[in-house]
Amino acid sequence: MTRDLFGEVPPPRGPAPGSMLARLIDGPMAPGRVAWIGLRPARRAPMQVVEAAMAESGQGLVGDRFSSSRNGARQVTLVAEEHLRAIAGFLSHPEVPPERLRRNIVVAGINLLALRNRRFRIGGALLEFSGDCHPCSRMEEELGPGGYNAARGHGGITARVLEGGPIRLGDAVERLLDHPT
Repeated sequence: MTRDLFGEVPPPRGPAPGSMLARLIDGPMAPGRVAWIGLRPARRAPMQVVEAAMAESGQGLVGDRFSSSRNGARQVTLVAEEHLRAIAGFLSHPEVPPERLRRNIVVAGINLLALRNRRFRIGGALLEFSGDCHPCSRMEEELGPGGYNAARGHGGITARVLEGGPIRLGDAVERLLDHPT
């Protein structure tokens, strides 16, 4: 149990169960789709753009440097195609190629924030939101001056793989209505 500076247990985050806001958050949403897949075989290695990747339960994507048996929080990284366009706009660039952000999966047509604290299916894999994927200082190197600030709030999310399976270009990205335990 986490306590604040005064030894108090902070109230739970999120809307009250059954509230109007909770019902809206749980409301229907259209599925997205996988628009791009990339693997980072090693630190600072060029991204390998692929048409499909195999997600392994508790590990991540086969061939990616973050894949491990430690069941870490950063097994798969995702960013929205729409956010790549926003980052490009903030930098006055015509586009930002996905490999510059160094995320594994670019999705289109779904708001990744709607996957917060949720499980979701991508192709044959079941994933669970594990955190926000904040930009790092490498964004200045990848995107040029201002890259870090352009990517703030647009870096995507991280996820754990609960059930392995193939993920392919064009696969649906669907939020599940059950909450993780």
